[in-house]
Amino acid sequence: MTDLQTRLAKAKTSLMLEYPFWGTLVMNMPFKITDAVPTAATDGKQVLFNPEFCDKQNDEELKFLVAHEIAHPMFEHTTRRGERDHYKWNQAGDYVINQILTDEGLGKMPEGGLYDPDLYNSCDGITDRIYNTLPTTPEGEQGYGGEGQPFDSVTDGGQTQAEIAQQQAEWKVKVAQAVQSAKMMGKLSAGVERLVGELLTPKVLWADVLQRFIVKAKTDDRTFARPNRRFIQQGMYLPSITGEVMGELVWAVDCSGSIGQAEIDQFATEIIKVWEDHKPIKTHVIYFDSEVSHYDCFGQDDRPEIKPHGGGGTAFSPVFEYMQDNDISPVACVFLTDLCCNDFGTEPDCPVLWVTTDAEDAPFGEVVKMEGVN
Repeated sequence: MTDLQTRLAKAKTSLMLEYPFWGTLVMNMPFKITDAVPTAATDGKQVLFNPEFCDKQNDEELKFLVAHEIAHPMFEHTTRRGERDHYKWNQAGDYVINQILTDEGLGKMPEGGLYDPDLYNSCDGITDRIYNTLPTTPEGEQGYGGEGQPFDSVTDGGQTQAEIAQQQAEWKVKVAQAVQSAKMMGKLSAGVERLVGELLTPKVLWADVLQRFIVKAKTDDRTFARPNRRFIQQGMYLPSITGEVMGELVWAVDCSGSIGQAEIDQFATEIIKVWEDHKPIKTHVIYFDSEVSHYDCFGQDDRPEIKPHGGGGTAFSPVFEYMQDNDISPVACVFLTDLCCNDFGTEPDCPVLWVTTDAEDAPFGEVVKMEGVN
C-alpha cells in the first residue's frame, strides 16, 4: 500500500468516526490513484486522485477533498449537466459543496477552492441558479467574485439516459442509508438533515425544466439552415440534425393582468439566457390576453427585449392562429400563463411548454409550475 493509499484510508476512517453521513457514502466508493487527471475527478462510479496534487494536501485538506468528491454524485452533478458548459457547471457545483462542507466544519478546504457565501446565499444554495449567475470564462480562469477555481473535474462518463436514471436512483438509496447510519451514531447535524430532506424530495426548478425542454427541441430539430453535405452532390437538399443551429422559437406572454411583474422578469431572464446559449434563427415573442396584443421578432444576432402589452381576458387559441396565419413554424413554443382559461385551441405541430404560476394541468403539452418568485 502506497503512502497516499494509506492516507486515503485514514481519511475514510476519520469521516466514518467524525462525520458518519459522509463516511458511509465514502466507504463503498472505489478510489483510484492515477496521473490521468490533474487533481481529482469523479463520474459517480469511482473517484480518481492525482498523487502529486494529493501529496500537497495535509490530512485535513485530503479529508475535505474526499468528502467533496462524494458530494458531486450525491447532488447529481455527474448526471444533471446535460448540454450545459462543463467547466461552468463544475464551478457552480464546487461553490455549493465547498460552502456546505465548510459550514459542517469538515476538514479544511484546499487552497484556492471556490468559496463565496454571498453567491451561495443569493442563489439559495442551488447549483442550477449559481450556474445561471456565473459568466462563461476560459477554463482555468476565476469565474466569479469568490476565491480560486475548481480543484476537481466532474463528468457523466458518457452514460445513456437509462444509466443516468439508474445512477440517480442508486445514489438516493445510498443517501438514505447514510442518514440512518449517522442517526444511529447520534451524529446527523441539523444542516445535513435539512439538506438530505431537500435531496430526497427535491423541488422542480422550472428554469431547469425549461432548459431541458429547449435542448430537446434543438436536438430533435431538422433545419435547412445547414444542409446535409452528403446529399448536395446528388442534387438533394436535405435537412441536417444538428446541435449547432437552432430553429425558430415562440415565446407567448400572458398579459391578461393575472401575471405579475416578478414572474415576467424571471421569464424574460430565461428568454435572454436561451438566446445567449442557443442563438435560435428567430425568436418570436407574442403578447396576448383574449387576443394577440403585440408581436416582436428578433433575429439570431438581436438580443430580445420583453415589453408586455395588453391587459384583458385570456385565450390561447389566438396565439396558435397567429402563428398559422403568419407562417411561423417554430421548433417549440413556450407560454408564461396562469392557465386560467378554457380556450386552448388546437394543439400545434410543435412541442408546447406551459410555464404556469397557478394551475398545473393543460390538455396538451408539458406543464411546469414557476416556484420561488421573489
